[in-house]
Amino acid sequence: MYRIGQAAALLEVGVDTVRRWADAGRLHTRRTEGGQRLIDGRDLARLAEELATEHGHDREHQRVPASARNRLPGIVTRVTTDTVMAQVEMRVGPHRLVSLMTREAAEELALAPGVLAVASVKSTNVVVELPAEG
Repeated sequence: MYRIGQAAALLEVGVDTVRRWADAGRLHTRRTEGGQRLIDGRDLARLAEELATEHGHDREHQRVPASARNRLPGIVTRVTTDTVMAQVEMRVGPHRLVSLMTREAAEELALAPGVLAVASVKSTNVVVELPAEG
């Protein structure tokens, strides 16, 4: 379960936007005894996928030249497993990340749609490019 502020940060929108989506029925919430709204992780993952599709972020995304620390918090949107491997998809802002790992690792981490996770990117070969101008 996510608080409204956490959902807003993950979706890269304002808290008021998340509240409006909830009021309009686009995002289902439940209230705690204290009146705080909570969002189920699976519903948040569904909306993250929907927003990415609406905004065309499933395609290659142009970025400004930058260097980052390679730890990317996001929300798990899909986990596909077979007998040995797991494919885990995440939304990190407007970006889609896919990780391949053992099924055992995915199960130990309890990865499922709606789970908040941090993708750590490490590679022995990193290509750095500047976006095309125009």
